[in-house]
Amino acid sequence: MLAKNVGGLDKILRIVAGLVVLALGAFGPLGWWGLVGLVPLLTGLLGTCPLYSMLGFNTCPAGRFGG
Repeated sequence: MLAKNVGGLDKILRIVAGLVVLALGAFGPLGWWGLVGLVPLLTGLLGTCPLYSMLGFNTCPAGRFGG
């Protein structure tokens, strides 16, 4: 399992953005492209981002690495 690298505010913003894009896909102009909203939604819910891992980013507070 990947280490947690998405922290507090980052997590909230990802979840909100993912839900907004999914809603625009379901009820608005995006159509099937709205499924792209699953990426930020899942990375926010799981607390891990593969791209952050590759680039060496981590927005988790110091006491929560890997947990």
